[in-house]
Amino acid sequence: MPLMKAVQIAHPGAELALVEREIPEPADREVLIKVQACGVCHGDAVARFGARPGTVYPRVPGHEVVGTVVKAGTGAGAWRAGARVGVGWSGGWCGACEACVAGRHHECADPWITGLSVDGGYAEYMVARASALVSIPDELSSVDAAPLLCAGATTFSALQESRARGGEVVAIHGIGGLGHLGIQYANRLGFTTVAISSGPDKEEVARRLGAHHYIDTGSSDAAAELQKLGGAKVVICTAPNSQAIAGLIDGLADHGQLLVVAAPQDPIVLHPGRLFGGALSIKGWHGQRAADAIAFSLRYQVMPVIETFPLERAPEAFDKMMSAAVRFRAVLVIA
Repeated sequence: MPLMKAVQIAHPGAELALVEREIPEPADREVLIKVQACGVCHGDAVARFGARPGTVYPRVPGHEVVGTVVKAGTGAGAWRAGARVGVGWSGGWCGACEACVAGRHHECADPWITGLSVDGGYAEYMVARASALVSIPDELSSVDAAPLLCAGATTFSALQESRARGGEVVAIHGIGGLGHLGIQYANRLGFTTVAISSGPDKEEVARRLGAHHYIDTGSSDAAAELQKLGGAKVVICTAPNSQAIAGLIDGLADHGQLLVVAAPQDPIVLHPGRLFGGALSIKGWHGQRAADAIAFSLRYQVMPVIETFPLERAPEAFDKMMSAAVRFRAVLVIA
C-alpha cells in the first residue's frame, strides 16, 4: 500500500508526532482528498488532550481542510476527481440511516466530526464524506480558504443568527484566530463594531481590521465602556476566558445576548438574576454555513491573517496557537 505523511496523536495527552501511514481508501459516499492546506484551530486541542469521550486513538487532527478530490467512492454524488473542496468541523451525515433517508440530516445516527471521530487534515491525504464537502472558488487560495471553514464560518454564522441589526453595537471579545475575522465580518455587515482585548498595543490592528471602537480591558471596565456606547446588542465571545465572559453580561443592551463561540475550560459563573432586568441571554454557537462565509468573504474582502507552517512543524504551529503567539491563524501548507 502507498504511504503518506501524517501528524497524529497516539493517545490523549500525547505530543503531535510525524508518522507514515497508509493512504486511506474512500468507501461509499466518501472521497479521498489530497490535502493542500489545513488550519490549526483551538478545537484541535479536544483531540490532543482527550476532551471528547469515545475518541479512538491514534487520531489525526485538523478540521479546516482544503484540497482536491483524487478518488470518489460510489454514491459520492457530483464530486469528481480534480474538484477543489473544503471540509470543516462537521464531517457530514451518513446518508444511510433512517433519519438521513427521510431527509433529517441533523438527526443523523452517525455524524462525523472531522479530526475527532475520523482522521482530519494534518496529513497529505484524508477521507471525507461527500455530504461534508464545500466547493472552494478558484479566486480563493487554499491557505486563505482553510480558516474560513471553521473560524470564518463560526463568527460569520454567529453574527447572521444574532439579534443584532445594522447600525447596532456589536462587540467582538478577543482578537485572535476567530476574533480578527469577527471584527471584519461585523464591520462589513454594517454593525457599530467594538473590539475588546487587553493592552493598548492591539488597538491599531483592531481598527485596521474594521473596529470603530476599541476597549482595553487592562485599563478600563469593558462592561462600563460598552454601556457608554448604549450597550451591546451582541457580544461575540471568541476568547476562552470564563471570568471575562461573565463580566461582559453587564455591558449588554436590553434584550442583548452573549454568543460564546470559543469554549473555555472553566465554568462560567454567573448569577441568573443578572439576566432578568434587560431580558438578557447567553447562547453557545459553533461553525455553520461555511459556503456562505466563503462567498461573503470573497465579495467583501474578509480575509484571515495567516502564519504558515509545513506539515513537519505542526507541533510548533499547535503550541503557538495554544499560547496565542500566532498572528492570527496558523495554517499548515501541505501540498
